[in-house]
Amino acid sequence: MTKQDTFKLGTREFSSRLLVGTGKYKDLQETGEAIAASGAEIVTVAVRRTNIGQNPDEPNLLDVISPERYTLLPNTAGCYNAKDAVRTCMLARELLDGHNLVKLEVLGDQKTLYPNMRETFLATEKLIAEGFEVMVYCNDDPIAAKELEAMGCIAIMPLGSLIGSGLGILNPHNIRLIMEDAQVPVLVDAGVGTASDAAIAMEMGCDGVLMNTAIAHAQNPVLMASAMKKAIEAGREAYLAGRMPRKAYASASSPLEGLINS
Repeated sequence: MTKQDTFKLGTREFSSRLLVGTGKYKDLQETGEAIAASGAEIVTVAVRRTNIGQNPDEPNLLDVISPERYTLLPNTAGCYNAKDAVRTCMLARELLDGHNLVKLEVLGDQKTLYPNMRETFLATEKLIAEGFEVMVYCNDDPIAAKELEAMGCIAIMPLGSLIGSGLGILNPHNIRLIMEDAQVPVLVDAGVGTASDAAIAMEMGCDGVLMNTAIAHAQNPVLMASAMKKAIEAGREAYLAGRMPRKAYASASSPLEGLINS
């Protein structure tokens, strides 16, 4: 990729198209090492589950994930209604000195962690009215995605598959439909299990991929983070290069002219 291959999220511009989370690591040291190896510029933080200053007597994530080095993306993981999600974003803005970039996710149930779209719409409306730049986790419904964009979301983040499942992208057709109409970045969020899943998302033309479990639950998280960095870059380059057309039959690689006939 060239240095000019950047993308924008609201008022911010980024080079790395890999966004990573901070949960599920064995300790803060491993968290910091894996995120550094990923090359990510955006790091998402579950405000309800992670200490970023609200608990002064506990280890602080910001000691290993410096806001001076990374763009923090507070998220509303663990929220099951719009009211809690909005309150969580307000807390994050207070803790991070007015930071207004957030990832909204409002979940439907604990079994699937599938988004509750009704509550997601309610929270989106409130947060945008309060001046937040909202990146929104949603299902892979093109109509819902278009409505969220019309409301003012700066990025649409359809799930590839269920959060933490590692099943990869189960419905690429719908994600392509979302990308066809979107005028804001579309990032696959949830379900990535390994580097090939990330590469597939990028080859499809997604603007980026957000992941956590695929790295944190790998046997070697730091090495997997490095693999994900390369997969994102390779997938993006393949998309920009333009793949060859699929064919039903063979096509000789070598030219036929000038062959010696027997």
